[in-house]
Amino acid sequence: MGGSSGARRRNSPPRGGAHNERVTTNPRVYLPIGDFSRATQLTIKTLRHYHQIGLLEPAEIDPATGYRRYTDEQIPQAQVIRRFRELDMPLDKIREVLAAPDLASRNERISRHLEHLEAELRHTRRAVDSLRALLEPDTQQGAIELRRVEAIRAATVTATVDVDEAVAWFQGALGEIYATLAAQNVPATGCAGGVYADELFTLRRGEATMFVPCDEEMRPTGRVRPATIPAAELAVIEHRGSPAEIDRAYGKLAAHVARHALTVDGPLREYYVVGLRDSPDRESWRTEVCWPVFHTGSVG
Repeated sequence: MGGSSGARRRNSPPRGGAHNERVTTNPRVYLPIGDFSRATQLTIKTLRHYHQIGLLEPAEIDPATGYRRYTDEQIPQAQVIRRFRELDMPLDKIREVLAAPDLASRNERISRHLEHLEAELRHTRRAVDSLRALLEPDTQQGAIELRRVEAIRAATVTATVDVDEAVAWFQGALGEIYATLAAQNVPATGCAGGVYADELFTLRRGEATMFVPCDEEMRPTGRVRPATIPAAELAVIEHRGSPAEIDRAYGKLAAHVARHALTVDGPLREYYVVGLRDSPDRESWRTEVCWPVFHTGSVG
């Protein structure tokens, strides 16, 4: 009886009523790795990997067995990590977000990743639209003609360019040419163009020359140099719309050249009849794609 009475005294509330009772709320709950995996929808393999790289460490590891245990307080963090991974955020970026010193910094890092995802989504949409266009009748390419162009004087910028940087380089070079001509009061006498070595297509790195025709003499300034664009016989097709689809014009032109003409050595050309300087709407752009040829038959 004495033992029972002592037990009752240890388990009874202290005298003085409930207002003197010390209350413990929300005690920490530990979950073995299997239960934590089910709670967070992260596999055990993934949880072990996150532990190894220091992204999500268990609250406790049994020194004898090595078993990992997590707390219920870690569930929200694990769910946040899983959401970020569903958005293809790299693990090092997730670590940066979780380590952000304040809410503003955390939101700024998340916003940067969302902007990256939106850019990738736009790229994917363009690729999907392009693929759909390949399945439909081609309405963007004009008829093919044979044309002889005479040699012209031009303001030029020439460099060896990587394909991945080509668009930015093209626009920068043309901007510099037009600015130089304007500064020297030299009028352009034709649409801008480009001359591209085979290596730019076959090796993805090669020589490119951007040019703007001008009859008057211009002084060399910066990268801009006067030069003569040589005469050539060309098979020409006009591409209407975004440059992203211009490969279709190249394909159609190459097939035509094989059927109706003999290809000769020489760089390919493009003439920008309507481009960025004329309209921000890419769908209104018109580009003439030109393949050097030695004409041997009628066009058809």
